[in-house]
Amino acid sequence: MIVEPNKDCETCSNYQDLVKKTTFFKTVSQQIMEKKALSALLEDIIEGSKRLLSAEASSLLLYDKETNKLYFNITEGEKGELIKSHAVEMGQGFAGWVAKEQQTLRVDDCYSDPRFNPAFDKKTGFRTRNMICTPMIRKGELIGVIQVINKINADRFSDQDISFFTALATQCAIAIENNRLVEVELEAEQLNTELNTARKIQQKILPKELPDIKNGEILFSLTPAKHLGGDYYNVIRVNDHQCLILIADVSGKSVSAALIVASVYSFITTYLILNESSFDIKNFVESLNTFLASSTTQDKFVTAWFGLLDENENKLYSISAGHDPTYFYKEGKPKLQKIETGGLLLGMMNMPYTTEVFDLKKNDTFIFYTDGITEAMDEKNVEYGDKRFQNIIEKHLDKSVDEIVKLILDDITLHRGKASQSDDITMGILRIK
Repeated sequence: MIVEPNKDCETCSNYQDLVKKTTFFKTVSQQIMEKKALSALLEDIIEGSKRLLSAEASSLLLYDKETNKLYFNITEGEKGELIKSHAVEMGQGFAGWVAKEQQTLRVDDCYSDPRFNPAFDKKTGFRTRNMICTPMIRKGELIGVIQVINKINADRFSDQDISFFTALATQCAIAIENNRLVEVELEAEQLNTELNTARKIQQKILPKELPDIKNGEILFSLTPAKHLGGDYYNVIRVNDHQCLILIADVSGKSVSAALIVASVYSFITTYLILNESSFDIKNFVESLNTFLASSTTQDKFVTAWFGLLDENENKLYSISAGHDPTYFYKEGKPKLQKIETGGLLLGMMNMPYTTEVFDLKKNDTFIFYTDGITEAMDEKNVEYGDKRFQNIIEKHLDKSVDEIVKLILDDITLHRGKASQSDDITMGILRIK
């Protein structure tokens, strides 16, 4: 037997209401899926819930994993930033019960339910009659709870209302989670942009070209890691016969290290302006140490090596401040002498530093570096090490400064293999002619 469809169905009130709700549900779903600030998204969800379910009011609480509580959120400030305004314990009230049980709850008479807290009604004069409260869940994770209050022109919310509301809650959970992911992505992009800007600034304080040295040649190389590093070098002509050479490594990485590098650069620039006519390397290092000790935190320090090359006297005045030893090969012969005289690292406490003086001979070779070289690791976390570093230097001491630097960097790359570079790699070579 064939049953003819009821031609009058399209005109019945239930059918018309269903079509209206379905159409509006689609509109609300599309609206909340649009990219927007979280505060605007939550406002759209609350307003859309009221209109979809023909309710007098709606509220939304977000779940905080760290505190294991639900929070009402309010918008504050010109930028519409969200702040947590009131916490609800898990299991407390209708919202807490729904969050804990992760089940939809319909209450036809709120005052007859022992879970209801009438404090809000007493404070505002609002009368809560009936409600639907449902969890927002995404991939098994609780995002929050949403509720609609007081069905307009009815004593209770219908089963159909529950179906639409639970479906909407699923869409809301996806929208909120996507919004959070987008915000995290935007924050990461902004941080990456700021780090790149800081890296460019950091690169600008490195010398674009090194001054000519009358009785020798000098070359520096800095291979930056992806993040902001704390390596710094410079060769500065103090006057017509003296050059200041320095290499430094700030503890840690990222922004804090870069700020200290910038502080070191600023101090050096200022000191040289004030002491151009009477530069003393010992006073310079001790003054820099005092400056860093008073301007940085106790967990931040700087290791450095300083050399003052006097071209008239043909001498090199050396001070090491807790830095990796500078390698000295007298007259270019492969017999290593480590230069470590000086004092403790910079920025810890006020203290005197000791100067070591070298009378320079032809082919004297000084090699200074940061621990990014010796601590460069391969895929098995094996360090490049001092011994391999020394061997590659001594094997090629007869070559030019440029060639030695290139051979060392190539050997470090060979050692690392596919392992990423974890620290800046900085080295310099001074050779006396």
